[in-house]
Amino acid sequence: MGKTLFTCFVQVGWSMYYSHRSHFFKRKCRLGAGNAQSKWRLSLFLAYLVARSYAFRLGFFSPVNSTNCYFGIWYNNISVFTVIWSEQVMGLLRKTILLSVLFCFCLNLGFAIDIIRSSQSLKDPEYIISNGSTFRLGFFSPVNSTNRYLGIWYNNISVFTVIWVVNRQKALKDSSGVLTISEDGNLVVLNGQEEILWSSNVSNSLTNSRIIWESFQHPYDSFLPGMKISTNFRKNQRVQLTSWKSPSDPSIGRFSSGIDQLNTPGAFIWKDGHPFWQTPWNGQAFIGKYNTNPQYHNGYTVVDDKEGTAFATFAYVNELPLSKFVLNSQGKLVQSYWNNRKEDWEVLEIAPKFDCEVYGTCGDFGTCHSLGSSMCSCLRGFEPKIIDEWNRRNWTSGCVRRAPLQCDRVNNSGEEGKEDWFFTLKTMKVPDFAESLYGAKDDCQKRCLENCSCVAYRPLKVIITITMTFGAIAVVTTTYFLWRRMGMTHKQVWKKWQVATTTKNFHIANMLGRGGFGPVYWGKLHDGQEIAVKRLSRTSGQGLEEFMNEVALISKLQHRNLARLLGYCIEGEEKMLIYEYIPNKSLDAIVFDPLYQKLLDWRKCFNIIKGISRGLLYLHRDSRLKIIYRDLKASNILLDQELNPKISDFGMARIFGGNEVQAKTKRVVGTYGYMSPEYAMNGVFSKKSNVFSFSVLLLEIAWKLWKGENSMALVDPAIWDPSFQMEMLRCIHVGLLRMQDSTRDRPIVPTVISMLSSEIADLPTPKQPIFIEREMASYTDPAQQGQIKSSIYNVTITTVYGR
Repeated sequence: MGKTLFTCFVQVGWSMYYSHRSHFFKRKCRLGAGNAQSKWRLSLFLAYLVARSYAFRLGFFSPVNSTNCYFGIWYNNISVFTVIWSEQVMGLLRKTILLSVLFCFCLNLGFAIDIIRSSQSLKDPEYIISNGSTFRLGFFSPVNSTNRYLGIWYNNISVFTVIWVVNRQKALKDSSGVLTISEDGNLVVLNGQEEILWSSNVSNSLTNSRIIWESFQHPYDSFLPGMKISTNFRKNQRVQLTSWKSPSDPSIGRFSSGIDQLNTPGAFIWKDGHPFWQTPWNGQAFIGKYNTNPQYHNGYTVVDDKEGTAFATFAYVNELPLSKFVLNSQGKLVQSYWNNRKEDWEVLEIAPKFDCEVYGTCGDFGTCHSLGSSMCSCLRGFEPKIIDEWNRRNWTSGCVRRAPLQCDRVNNSGEEGKEDWFFTLKTMKVPDFAESLYGAKDDCQKRCLENCSCVAYRPLKVIITITMTFGAIAVVTTTYFLWRRMGMTHKQVWKKWQVATTTKNFHIANMLGRGGFGPVYWGKLHDGQEIAVKRLSRTSGQGLEEFMNEVALISKLQHRNLARLLGYCIEGEEKMLIYEYIPNKSLDAIVFDPLYQKLLDWRKCFNIIKGISRGLLYLHRDSRLKIIYRDLKASNILLDQELNPKISDFGMARIFGGNEVQAKTKRVVGTYGYMSPEYAMNGVFSKKSNVFSFSVLLLEIAWKLWKGENSMALVDPAIWDPSFQMEMLRCIHVGLLRMQDSTRDRPIVPTVISMLSSEIADLPTPKQPIFIEREMASYTDPAQQGQIKSSIYNVTITTVYGR
């Protein structure tokens, strides 16, 4: 309508011009020869051109060094005034056209129309300009690219700067793009074949608001004043920035940025879904920002409802012409503003600015020095966890304590020793999970010392603290933070509602199975990672001791044949463990289910046997902690996508003293039928206790391969392969050796691995198992000599289900 009326006014003006040309002009028309009809057609074309496109401007002007007035058309959005058509005017014509144009503006029907109605469309290369002329919506091509995209960019600046792109994943290959409103009220981008490349994809029935959808609520790589980035764990929703793949390709890149609501909310950059950089929110500002110039201080607002929703927005205290944050294709969050004097963007801040800001650069308990010859070092009282990796300048494995804290010493050995205290470290950030408590500084120290899980605390304004064996710490503000860690990596403490969200509120359809201590559920995180949640039932028999034992042990173990713990949750009586998801169920399901048996051939069976052996060898000999598993069985062995075995469920495991050969426990735990005789009857466990359990496991895989003297006649046809006949015989032989009643007759794990790999050629002949009687006759506990007592042992029975 606006364009039509404007064209009509121009027609009226030109009609008067051609009717009274001799009265209003001193000299002849510049349009050249031709009759009035051709000139009328040209005027209509020029009027249409101006009304249809914002590339040109129609009006009165005076040339340089001239006082004559002309009516003409010139380019609209370039800095050099360039006329492409003009006519000199005077008198009544000037007044008539001026009144017509002014009347158009009074009706608000001017050039910068910012509305597309349902009957209209925007075709490449057309565009519309926002009210206020700050932004322009249209089709564009990135630098060094011929692809076309619909986007929004700044209108009145000399540097072409795109802030929003629509069809990122489906580029137009030509200039046939069209933006229109579909019949259901959605904005859609179509190509020349009228295929939908992008849609706003909303339903009118979902909102009573006049605004159904707006780009401001769907940012891409740019964050502007007044925008919101947010997260809602309950609904598994996140509004975040996503980088371009490259400066010439706006498709989704490897980096994203947003708010994560942990115990303390913070701003994050993720790379491929994993933390790359973070800055925590202390209630007043983001910690770790370097630009302190008050002229450019930001008015950040972070709202956290403590129920799963948090959002952040910003507005400049000192009004700047144009300002923005951009997450670029290199993973840098760049804050900048438009400098009118320089006619360019001026950078205020870049994050991460230094290598030390990249997440996990120096690992746990490592400190980073951007300007030092060696970037990483360990905190006082710590040493590199894997010295060979540090020598290769790979510091991500982090550091470990040289000596345990007093809490650890008391719990593990009963020895007390010197008192723990704190030392001060400056320029530190709050970790991902920081639990905020309020009180005096001394109260914060006291509460941290009383809690074995606490290794650090921090007042709000300048001090970070980490508990050490002989030292103390500190970083600062006004409120007090208690920093908790379990000797594990970031992101391991979960809240119940977070776990419930990922498992669809523990829906029965998400249940993978049920073990001795409770059900196991499948879940999916917002970044697509799959998890398995072990939810301990209140009647399971596994108390807080076994639970914390499993958390503490698995967090310190790293091996390809051990299940990886991602986190844990303790909330009231609720106790949960979050593991990596292993897709192929447990070993018992594969071995005993006829449907899954088809997945196995002999080579896969043999690899599973060797993998479990390597996992046990790591627990017994290669890990920092010598661990006796105590509950080895097929249902506790999980198989990944390639059928690699992973030992899981460490609730029964025990740390074994470095110089001990065997130990005794007052509480016998495990699954009856998998325990060694000396452990089940007398509570005596050693590295060879696992050997007995493992032998049962081997027999469950290979028992059908052994019967009588004609061993190979009993090999399962499903895995029979004559080329592996000697390996099959060797496995059966080793399985029998590991089933021996006496600990003296069972080979230890390193020996078993050598036997399986044929490094030991001559295997000892196994004795026929008589299980308990001989061992009971030969073993007498010295502590019980001369006295007869009866006792009841606590034995947990695990019901076997496939996971």
